[in-house]
Amino acid sequence: MAGSAAAQMPPAGGGQAPPCFEEFGKLRDATEKRALAIREASQRKADPKEACGLFNAFVAAEAKMIKYATDNQVWCGIPAQIIDGMKKGHVQSTGIRTKVCKAAAAPARPAAPTLSDALTSPVPDSNNIKTGRGTYDTLTGSPLGSR
Repeated sequence: MAGSAAAQMPPAGGGQAPPCFEEFGKLRDATEKRALAIREASQRKADPKEACGLFNAFVAAEAKMIKYATDNQVWCGIPAQIIDGMKKGHVQSTGIRTKVCKAAAAPARPAAPTLSDALTSPVPDSNNIKTGRGTYDTLTGSPLGSR
C-alpha cells in the first residue's frame, strides 16, 4: 500500500520529486520491509508471539509514515485521498495486529487426549487398589472373603 501512495503522488517542479519524497521513500521502504517480514513469518507458520512482535513493528512504521505524509501534505503535494487510503489501511493493520496479539496472549490449549490415552487403563498403585472388601478378593489369598 505504501508503494501505491508514492506511485500516485505527482512529482512537483518539472518532473523532479520534491526533497520530502526522499524521506517519505525511506519511511515507505521501512514499512514495506516489515510487511515482508510478516509475509515470510506467515509462510513458515511462525508462532503467534513472534507474529505479534512483527505486527507491532509494522503498525509503528506505518503510523510513522502516515504522520510524515500528513504533516508534509502541502509541502510534498500529497493528495488528501492518498492519505485517507493510507489511514484506512492502517486501521485494518491495527485490527489484524490486535487479533494476532490476543491469540499470542491466550494460554496454550492443552493437547487433546489421544486414542492411546483413552484405551490405557490407569496404573495400579496403593490409592486405586481396594483389598479385603470383595467376595472374590484373591489379593489376600482368600477367594471367598468375608464382608
